[in-house]
Amino acid sequence: MSIAPNSRVLITGAASGLGLALVHQLVERGCRVLGTDVHDELPETLRGLDGVSYLTLDVTKDVDWARAYDWVVEEWDGLDYLFNNAGVAAGGRIELSEMDQWQWIVDINLLGVARVFRTFMPMMKGQGSGHSVNTAAAAGLSHPPRMSEYNAVKAGVVALSETLFHELKPFGVKVSVVCPTFFRTNLTASLRGKDEGSQKMAATLIDKAKVSADQVAAAVVKDVARGKHIIIPNRDGRIAYRAKRYARPVYYRMMANASTKMTKTD
Repeated sequence: MSIAPNSRVLITGAASGLGLALVHQLVERGCRVLGTDVHDELPETLRGLDGVSYLTLDVTKDVDWARAYDWVVEEWDGLDYLFNNAGVAAGGRIELSEMDQWQWIVDINLLGVARVFRTFMPMMKGQGSGHSVNTAAAAGLSHPPRMSEYNAVKAGVVALSETLFHELKPFGVKVSVVCPTFFRTNLTASLRGKDEGSQKMAATLIDKAKVSADQVAAAVVKDVARGKHIIIPNRDGRIAYRAKRYARPVYYRMMANASTKMTKTD
């Protein structure tokens, strides 16, 4: 199976990182793409790409979602794929995480996904077709120390995706959730938190990851075409997930060792 040429696709966070890599993957397959991001003008990264339109969209603003909905109705009269990819990062020791930081990441990473479902699911249900692809993280399935905010919102995206996988199935609408581990992207630019040691460690893991955003995007698009619900594109993520499900004592030792190692670097 493959994603059909001329499919109508909306991608949030499309100007960089995994979102941009997804744009390229889908354009190569002949899709029509509406790339969205917070930039007021068409980002340089999206210029000159055939079949790509751009719309400014802040996922925390209902008015922006209403504008996106109107654009899709007027230009395409329907939608085939939604890639809910926009996201930010935060983490560190729990006592150093402030409540405004929690609110910031919840508004973007979790409520941003909720808003897209509330906006576009009536359309997809009416069509009797459509596929929503939500970017969570391996942190939504297994929960390493010093990542409380990030783990919590990504676990929320996983839970929301599973809920709607069942809720929307009778209407012919599919839901997938993407759970990658660290890969090379610009996520470090959004990192927030007062725990400098944890921030530095996270940035190092992202910058030195062996897997690129392009590789993750290719794996995601392949599994979306297969209709897979939980997509874990990285081998280490699949190992951790299976350890938690089938060998929980081993998983707990992995997390305990990680926490001890972090404590020694404080």
